[in-house]
Amino acid sequence: MTDITVRPYDASDAEDLWSLKRGFELGIGQETGGDDKAQTYAGKLTDSYRERWLAWVEQCVDEDPDCVQLAVHEAGPVGYVFVLPESLAFVWDAAVLNELYLEPPARGTGVADDLMEAALACASAQDLPLDRLVLDVDRENDRARAFYDRWEFEHWGEMVAREL
Repeated sequence: MTDITVRPYDASDAEDLWSLKRGFELGIGQETGGDDKAQTYAGKLTDSYRERWLAWVEQCVDEDPDCVQLAVHEAGPVGYVFVLPESLAFVWDAAVLNELYLEPPARGTGVADDLMEAALACASAQDLPLDRLVLDVDRENDRARAFYDRWEFEHWGEMVAREL
């Protein structure tokens, strides 16, 4: 893959972004868990979820136009990165890398590095309680963990969860 540019998301990109988001969510289920996890992640991708998620993206982009960036090839978007806007920094007292995703053919091409650069630029522009960029990465996602290790992310606590 060549000639990929990273640019801010625009509302006209909504359908492409949703397609990438589906890839992100389905990949989490398929690549880092068993059938139950895959079904859980696939099951949430309803029309209602899509509408609510895209509306939330619009709210975030209204606050910070650079918080969602797309990696775009001549055939269309192949990936995205989503840093939560500054007003949500208090969730972790830091900038939050919400999602970074690339379609499989774009992986290993350096595009993820371009998206990470965009994420760091967005986060660096925020007025944060702690000068950190944090994210949640599944411990079973070896590829993602290697990528974040290469970018010198360090373990900073551990997330735990329980069903409601």
